Amino acid sequence: MKEIKNPMGNVYVSHRAISTIAHQSAIESYGVVGLAAKNFAEGIAQAIVKDPSMGVDVRYDGNSIEIDLFIVVEYGTRIKMVAESVSNNVRYRVEKTIGIPVEKVNVHIRALRISDTD
Repeated sequence: MKEIKNPMGNVYVSHRAISTIAHQSAIESYGVVGLAAKNFAEGIAQAIVKDPSMGVDVRYDGNSIEIDLFIVVEYGTRIKMVAESVSNNVRYRVEKTIGIPVEKVNVHIRALRISDTD
C-alpha cells in the first residue's frame, strides 16, 4: 500500500487499485483478447468470483512499482509488438494516475486465441 502525505491529510493507494488500473489498460491494448489467471488456484477463484485484478500481480517496494501481466493474445498479431504495446500502455497509465514510477512491466503471454473464424 502506498501512502502519499500532503498538508490536507494522507492518501493511501492499495495494490488492488493499481491492479485494476493495469488490468483495464492491458485490456484496452491492441491485440489483447483478455487476461489469464496467474496460476491454477486463481483460475478456480475467478470461476467463482469475478475479480477485476485477475491476471495482474503488483509489487511495491516503497519507491517504485513492478507489475506482472498474464495476457491472452489474438492469433495472427505480432506477439512482440503486442507485448511492447501493453507494457508501454500500462506503464504510462499507472504512472499518470498514481504518480509513482513503474520500474518494470513484465508481460507473460499465456495463450493465443482465434476470435474470428471467417
